[in-house]
Amino acid sequence: MGDEHAETVRLLWGPHPKPARGPRPTLDLDRIARAGIEIADSDGLSDVSMQRVAAQLGVTKMALYRYVPGKAELVALMVDVAIGPYPSAEHAGGGWRDQLEDWARRLITVLREHSWALEATVGPRVMGPGELSWLERAVRALDGTGLTGAERMDAAVLLVGHARGITQQARATGSAGNPEAQLGAILGDLMQAHGERFPALASALTSAARSNGQDQAWEFGLERILDGLAVLIDRRAR
Repeated sequence: MGDEHAETVRLLWGPHPKPARGPRPTLDLDRIARAGIEIADSDGLSDVSMQRVAAQLGVTKMALYRYVPGKAELVALMVDVAIGPYPSAEHAGGGWRDQLEDWARRLITVLREHSWALEATVGPRVMGPGELSWLERAVRALDGTGLTGAERMDAAVLLVGHARGITQQARATGSAGNPEAQLGAILGDLMQAHGERFPALASALTSAARSNGQDQAWEFGLERILDGLAVLIDRRAR
């Protein structure tokens, strides 16, 4: 474990010794994380700072540094608290497909509630116990299917990627003045003017416009991923 990750590991996994000196602690890591989450939910991750979180909690920035050494560690805490432990006690029955479908729907609900987590979970990083409990649940759902451990991990990552992609698309489309939304409107205008040159694309875009395209993309992708896993699992069984 590199020294640069040591403090994040300690904050996420413990132990959390109380300060030996100084004033009696008035905060805890959960309260600090939730203050950051409230800011990120309303104003975005870029607006989260040690100064603003401290103000939200009614303490000085120096007091906050007694618990969290910097923004990177703060964001790691926020991610783990926002995602939370997987509610494994609920809907634990059913076959692997029902379990993974339920898992994926729960995941996209969390990502939609805290879309800033997309930005906060890019690249190599230390994950906390809450986030890892989700991965554990998905991998465990595929126990007994004949898939290898690596394949079960890859299946979970594939579902996470689909949920992230759909959430990112919805986030971009919903942002006022977002270039992606503007380009989408331009593409629609171009298809109206030049659709005869691209008839298949024009027809597909027209069809998508009549329905909720993002929700359709989520459902379509989720079902196709699960269909593909079903084919592989059946092949292994034979």
